Amino acid sequence: MRLKNYSLNTINSYNHFFEKFLAHFHGKDVDSLTKEQITDFLYQECLKGMSYGYQNQLINAIKFYYEKVLGRKRDFYNIPRAKKPQKLPVVFSEEEITILLNQVKNLKHKCILFLIYSAGLRISESVNMKVADIDSTRNLVIIRGGKGKKDRTSLLSHKLLIMLREYYKEYRPKEFLFEGETGGQYSVKSIQNIFNKALASSGIKKEATVHSLRHSFATHLLERGTDLRYIQELLGHNSSKTTEIYTHITKKGMDKIASPLDNLDIQ
Repeated sequence: MRLKNYSLNTINSYNHFFEKFLAHFHGKDVDSLTKEQITDFLYQECLKGMSYGYQNQLINAIKFYYEKVLGRKRDFYNIPRAKKPQKLPVVFSEEEITILLNQVKNLKHKCILFLIYSAGLRISESVNMKVADIDSTRNLVIIRGGKGKKDRTSLLSHKLLIMLREYYKEYRPKEFLFEGETGGQYSVKSIQNIFNKALASSGIKKEATVHSLRHSFATHLLERGTDLRYIQELLGHNSSKTTEIYTHITKKGMDKIASPLDNLDIQ
């Protein structure tokens, strides 16, 4: 998997699920298992009510071993699959974003959350960001090795740039844009803690995560008239279908539609 340049998260995930597979067949030569034995194992796991994501990762880990490591032909396991949930992302209004970000007083912490929202970054992309990835001459943020190992560019907010210059003078990061107290990459957990603290003090009652800032970035661009194709590029989505989910949550045009209840002469 390292030779194929898989991400560390994917490697860890596949290892975790394949260890479950090995534990189930403890004492047996997994290279000699029949398709029926593998299918039966997967079926038993499905009966436990596992989520779509769990089942998908488990099957992918097993297929990777037999097809990529052992070099066998591609195979299909005919098992009942959990239905992929169609959930709408949690999105903040622009007013809520203002309230949320105003809760953060530490300069470094502010820069982190401002960057994630203003450029629509994934949390992993923010910790991987390097000082040289801020292109102030072209007003661009360069995201290197994003999801799918793809590079892309996104927007560099003028307000953020002013803040980043102040931040750089104070913290003097050496390699990564955001570094820990002892140097090196800032941790994902620390960013989650910053966000959760800000959310708690904001009084906003939404089950949001750091990723909600990225969802809000896309939704707010759409509501302000940005073409969906440009949003797709900024987010780094392979398919426009992924980006189209924001058309289901935007309020654009909805303010021109009145609820039928409002047309009734009723108190």
